[in-house]
Amino acid sequence: MLKRDNLPLGIVLGVFTPVLAFFLYYLLVFMPKHDVSLSEFMTLVLENRQTLPKLISVCLLLNGVIFYFYTRSRRDITAKGIFLVTMLYAITILFLKILHG
Repeated sequence: MLKRDNLPLGIVLGVFTPVLAFFLYYLLVFMPKHDVSLSEFMTLVLENRQTLPKLISVCLLLNGVIFYFYTRSRRDITAKGIFLVTMLYAITILFLKILHG
């Protein structure tokens, strides 16, 4: 399935790759240092409005890696879907920064 070249696959990858990166960030970076549950971590992130755009930005790095691999393998339509969703995430980050200073 991941070898197909279509827009819906790119959109799905673009949406769920940062979600996967979020959980990896929690498991590999945050949990070993602070020993808090996932629900506590999510509460901390949502309460601290300045942290949310930064964390989304870090999670988008994995989208860049996936985008790179799909463009290198000439699956450009899937890469367009990943890029589209990445831009939507970027617009969301800008709005969060504007709203919460």
